[in-house]
Amino acid sequence: MATVGHPPVEADDKPRWTPGKIALWVAISLLGGTAWTVLAVARDEHVNAIWFVFAALCSYAIGYRFYARFILTKVLKADDKRATPAERLENGVDYNRTDRRVLYGHHFAAIAGAGPLVGPVLAAQMGYLPGTIWIIVGVVFAGAVQDMVVLFFSMRRNGRSLGQMARDEIGPVGGVAALLAVLSIMIILLAVLALVVVNSLAESPWGVFSIAMTIPIAFLMGFYLRYLRPGRVTEVSLIGCALLLLAIVAGGWVADSSWASVFTLDKVTLVWCLIIYGFLASVLPVWMLLAPRDYLSTFMKVGTIGLLAVGVLVAMPATTMPAFTDFAFNSDGPAFAGSLFPFVFITIACGALSGFHALVSSGTTPKMVAKERQVKLIGYGGMLTESFVAIMALVAACVIDQGLYFAMNSAAGATGGTAEGAAQFVNGLGLAGVSTTPEALDAAAAAVQEESLVSRTGGAPTLAVGISEVLGDVFGGEGAKAFWYHFAIMFEALFILTTVDAGTRVGRFMLQDTLGNVVPKFKNPSWRPGAILASAVIVAAWGSILLMGVTDPLGGINTLFPLFGIANQLLAAVALAVCVTILCKTGRVKYAWVPGIPLVWDVVVTLTASWQKIFSSDPNIGYWTQHQAYKDALAAGETSMGPAENVEQMEQVVRNTFIQGSLSILFALLIIVVLVDALRKSISAIRSGTVRDTEHPAEESHVFAPSGLFATPEEKRLAAEWREWEERQDPTQDSTEARV
Repeated sequence: MATVGHPPVEADDKPRWTPGKIALWVAISLLGGTAWTVLAVARDEHVNAIWFVFAALCSYAIGYRFYARFILTKVLKADDKRATPAERLENGVDYNRTDRRVLYGHHFAAIAGAGPLVGPVLAAQMGYLPGTIWIIVGVVFAGAVQDMVVLFFSMRRNGRSLGQMARDEIGPVGGVAALLAVLSIMIILLAVLALVVVNSLAESPWGVFSIAMTIPIAFLMGFYLRYLRPGRVTEVSLIGCALLLLAIVAGGWVADSSWASVFTLDKVTLVWCLIIYGFLASVLPVWMLLAPRDYLSTFMKVGTIGLLAVGVLVAMPATTMPAFTDFAFNSDGPAFAGSLFPFVFITIACGALSGFHALVSSGTTPKMVAKERQVKLIGYGGMLTESFVAIMALVAACVIDQGLYFAMNSAAGATGGTAEGAAQFVNGLGLAGVSTTPEALDAAAAAVQEESLVSRTGGAPTLAVGISEVLGDVFGGEGAKAFWYHFAIMFEALFILTTVDAGTRVGRFMLQDTLGNVVPKFKNPSWRPGAILASAVIVAAWGSILLMGVTDPLGGINTLFPLFGIANQLLAAVALAVCVTILCKTGRVKYAWVPGIPLVWDVVVTLTASWQKIFSSDPNIGYWTQHQAYKDALAAGETSMGPAENVEQMEQVVRNTFIQGSLSILFALLIIVVLVDALRKSISAIRSGTVRDTEHPAEESHVFAPSGLFATPEEKRLAAEWREWEERQDPTQDSTEARV
């Protein structure tokens, strides 16, 4: 670490407006406004998909440049002269100063799971416009705000977990409720994410091999940066990217070779592989496996979505889905039941606002941030990137044939699982301009070398078909659609797996924080016995639910996924409530509206959804109504009902709906307790006028690092000063802090 007498640790980031910059932002605003106008006013016609790209990118640019900067400088008052916990407590295990580009990749990989891929695809059944508005507007004013603010507040508190911050800031009653809610919701979320991975990789040697190879590649990158070539981020990125591409190509070779049987794993075997991997990712030093693997997977995530965006700009496909479908105005959608409000917001989930992100923002990431102003890039910028993934997923779903879309996303009980039954069902939906034939559905399956695409529910297969449509038109034509389809399936599995490993480590931190209230030694996240024990408990919890899910005769996703959206949004309410409370307690009441407005919206939407899922008399929506219907059918001696083909499956539905309904009630009650206590605490703080700050006392920083993805001229000049200064101190030293 540097000593006294070093160059400045903070670069001047005051904006300097020039005529060129003003013209640029005017152009961005006009382009974005034009795109939004086209999307909003177009009716009964096919809209070119490029307008989705322009509307998203222009909105993100304006939000990042102006709103995020306002929050960083005025609300949070980030100060690069103040040492972060990664600098003060660096131990090479959990607290580890990490290059902002690597950390951005790690954070994005950790937060970007099933939600932005699956949710928008399912929400497309209501039309493209509701989802587009919420994904873009929601992320700018809610999702990205939550991620950045939680990251900052956790960083100022030595990387405290969300549950522990709730207990410290809100009080014992609301804090205990928050801890219970966060831990229980976390387990459900991890089980759902892992289940999607298992379903994607089962019996797929290509996907299993390619994803397995990312582990040794990550080890190589970790040791390369740590010992062989410290600070050479660009160098190791090129090596890792090349090896990743080789692993992807080699996966196809393996699938066609005698080795295919070795990597063809059933679902139960994959569950145990995931449990072992999750445990190792949680206990090993973060620089060794977790950070480099997540950074590596970011290349594929961002690269694939970027390639899809390029494909849209080149092919310029038109949407087949209208701005609104009939399902936007009734509750009878085949992909999911429920009205536009509140269920389109619940279904999209992570693409606009995600409580899970708050766990990562208060878990691994705050212990790795080198400078405070980097939270804008990592927190706000990382969430904008995920939102763009969601927009691309929505576009992919909206450009495929509507008949194929609804045939894929309708349950087998409705379609009979055959092309003939699917065509009859879809044509009977009464949607304007939607008509399909068994031959068309069979041809679509043959184009991607699948036996059938009928009732391939869950969103992921639909996204893969959309990706193959767009990229097939640009790269390879009709003959390449099968390649792009299977590539997309593997991409989705990799996308989600990185959330499982980071989430397990975050769960370990939360459990250690909770146990630390009883046994203080657990509060040290790097205490090895505590880390091992907490990791084992977390993987055992989500692993047991996952194991039950993959052996469920109706498919575990039916039990777990409906809880995912609501639980995830309730978790966001906890995070935003903690942020509002902290602002009120620290004398920044005038800025409480920044997290306060999205908090109010989230609470109204999510508790409305919870109420309907618990009390609705529609068996397609209400858990308990469906539970009673199957229970009554069993009592009447019926042996089948709906998708349940026998008595055993009917009994499974009764158990599943009981679990869903009970957990929904529990989650809603816990969140209400948290919100009431947070409101009480905030009002008390405002009335007293006393500033109560639980931040770690400020300590002077002795390192420098740029704050943005690309260093500014001022940051480059300052970095050069640091290199010269360090060379004078120790000519053999290889600077890692000041490298840009």
